[in-house]
Amino acid sequence: MASQTDSARPTSDDAATEDPEPETALETARRQLHHAAEHLDIDPSIVERLRHPKNVHEVTVPIERDDGSVNVFTGYRAQHDSVRGPFKGGLRYHPDVTRDECVGLGMWMTWKCAVMDLPFGGAKGGIAVNPKELSATEKERLTRRFAQELRDVIGPNQDIPAPDMGTDPQTMAWLMDAYSMQEGETTPGVVTGKPPVVGGSEGREEAPGRSVAIVTRLLCEYYDRDLAETTVAIQGYGSVGANAARLLDDWGATIVAISDVNGAMYDPDGIDTRSVPSHDEEPEAVTEYADDVISNADLLTLDVDVLVPAALGNVITEENARAVAADLVVEGANGPTTSTADAILAERDVPVIPDILANAGGVTVSYFEWLQDINRRAWSLERVNEELDAEMQAAWEAVRTEYETRDVTWRDAAYIVALSRIADAHEARGLWP
Repeated sequence: MASQTDSARPTSDDAATEDPEPETALETARRQLHHAAEHLDIDPSIVERLRHPKNVHEVTVPIERDDGSVNVFTGYRAQHDSVRGPFKGGLRYHPDVTRDECVGLGMWMTWKCAVMDLPFGGAKGGIAVNPKELSATEKERLTRRFAQELRDVIGPNQDIPAPDMGTDPQTMAWLMDAYSMQEGETTPGVVTGKPPVVGGSEGREEAPGRSVAIVTRLLCEYYDRDLAETTVAIQGYGSVGANAARLLDDWGATIVAISDVNGAMYDPDGIDTRSVPSHDEEPEAVTEYADDVISNADLLTLDVDVLVPAALGNVITEENARAVAADLVVEGANGPTTSTADAILAERDVPVIPDILANAGGVTVSYFEWLQDINRRAWSLERVNEELDAEMQAAWEAVRTEYETRDVTWRDAAYIVALSRIADAHEARGLWP
């Protein structure tokens, strides 16, 4: 499973029921933009500007395969908005990468950075390729050529990529090295999500799952639920799901279900999460350690206190939303709930904490990594976790305030926070003639 950092739709551990024609990332991003704008007094021209990316770069990426043949792939980098700072967002290697997908996911990154009050805008990019069909040397050649093609549009003060679906810290190390060689100086701040030995940050791999756990704890406190008496089901046991599960387990919650692509381990008495390897540690091993296996679809409808969908997008749908029995939902993956399902859950008064807040630990620690690279001074893991906890608490309080004062859903509250900050920045900077 790929590393999950700034991803707007993290890599999946499994698939579940999807709507026949799920809403695209671009459609979702634009719908959320207009929905949030309805609650705010914003100049319509700013909303219109935010409907469109600032730039979309499409490049040709040829590589020589190990057998001597040449394949040509198409790569993209969609830069949505930079009013609050450099563009920020992941690079994914996946067969289904398209221009519009990158635009939509780049817009999501704009909202995510703003809700966390980070000095970044949103971007997303990738190559339409199946990384499983590439050898390690082919993937390195692809990455280095992609870095060359994007050289003029990325940089530590311009656009800062990170890992996403199909990419990982090693990919970022190759990209950083290729960029640095062309620049004639080591430039670690051009990407985040690197191995610590070349300027990466301690705690970054675990950060998205850690933020999911932190938000789950804050949500339980808000609704006066004792975490020690809380049952949790987590779909997906990759870097998000496993780290969230283990931290919540450490804090006293009872993790009753975890899953990967093959199915879910279920134990109503609680799972020892550290005895089950994550996808990164041993791919697709969850069911091999289970006494009782249920389907991923059944996991989503378990009668638990908290449900954390941390795998694919579009898994809570119109077809299963009324069967969701959890009292609270925390989105570990990006886009796990379709718009129709979201409306059904709201109608049923099931609180849903949105992805742009819950899994924002990845981009937040990417920001910490960027600061460390710029200052050439590494932080300890303890400091990273302390800073992340503080940032998540501050974002939670901002969203909670909007939730209470405006009588909206948690998702609407998060988007209101994000859009108001972006609109204020656009208002202050104005429009270049």
